[in-house]
Amino acid sequence: MNEQTAPNRASPDLREKFRELHGQDSLLVQAPGRVNLIGEHTDYNEGFVFPVAIGFQTQIAIAKRPDRQLVVTSENYGERVDYDLDHLPRSPRDHWSDYVVGIVELLEQKIGSLPGANLLLRGNVPQGAGLSSSASLEVAVCKAFLELSGKSMEGVSIALLCQQAENEFVGARCGIMDQFISVHGKKNHALQLDCRSLEFRLLPIPPDVRLVICNTMVKHSLAGGEYNIRRAECEAAAHFFAERIPGVKSLRDVTLKDFEMFSGQMTGVIRKRCHHILTENLRVLRAGDALQTGDLRLFGRLMGESHASLRDDFEVSSEELDLMVQLAGANPGVYGARMTGGGFGGCTVNLVEEKRVENFSKNVAAGYKKATGRSPEIYVSWAADGAGRLA
Repeated sequence: MNEQTAPNRASPDLREKFRELHGQDSLLVQAPGRVNLIGEHTDYNEGFVFPVAIGFQTQIAIAKRPDRQLVVTSENYGERVDYDLDHLPRSPRDHWSDYVVGIVELLEQKIGSLPGANLLLRGNVPQGAGLSSSASLEVAVCKAFLELSGKSMEGVSIALLCQQAENEFVGARCGIMDQFISVHGKKNHALQLDCRSLEFRLLPIPPDVRLVICNTMVKHSLAGGEYNIRRAECEAAAHFFAERIPGVKSLRDVTLKDFEMFSGQMTGVIRKRCHHILTENLRVLRAGDALQTGDLRLFGRLMGESHASLRDDFEVSSEELDLMVQLAGANPGVYGARMTGGGFGGCTVNLVEEKRVENFSKNVAAGYKKATGRSPEIYVSWAADGAGRLA
């Protein structure tokens, strides 16, 4: 088992390492990664999601330069890249710096000329685990330049700008959830987000509850293609209802009553996909009410129902994810467990009593290795604050 626990504070030597590199003092900012507690594949259907910021983050040390150069060093990749702010690339080059360039270019369009700058990047958001290391980097870069420039943007605008950079420059078709929670996260709270209106509410998670994320270390090759198929199937379902019910623009506008009335006319596959989205949106809303009243048992049951729906109706789970959920449920102190993210491998998310985390992690890791021969990675965190300046 490879267990990683989110650190409790900023890395103390980042500013010192920046001074060694550039001979300058710097300001520090951070932006966290995230995990989604419930509400999967609802975002692109203009539905509801329930992410939480985690204690793994991207940190940036930044200082002005006297010229228009952008000098970016990544500790994680052991690389430095240099750009001229007056001649930034117009297309990505499939490199980690694409995220930086995309943000800087859009920021200059939105708020005007930016100063040249030296940046030192450090991140501990596990990459490739579906915990949104890319959104963490985007939001951190945006916040760093806003702080450096003495300019401000409201949180929703920052999230939208970062999403736009990933969509249009990097070329990844992500929704708004990842950037939104990285900006708006709050310690010991989860965030219930309406992906259509961008209205949200922060709801309390008890401080003695930990988020334990179990990485199956498997990502099946069909994941990307199947994701696009699921989107197309949801669009087909929305079109089906739009032809029969005035005002339907997405599955967000369809009720269970509508579904019961017309679902007999749908093909079996489209019916199942639609049923997941409609019931998942209702589960997210019920989950919000459960957290509001401190009913973690109900929240956990809704997580279990979500996993079953993703497995049976949306068909995006896998043997490994199902096994992880099964192993989690055999442990005391577990409120809920489910797959999280797009599916076909990746991670599960578990709400676990803090005092039970160590035994939970050992038991799940041992059970998973015995059944599959693979050692999982397990990440332990709490609900963390969103992006901001570090002292």
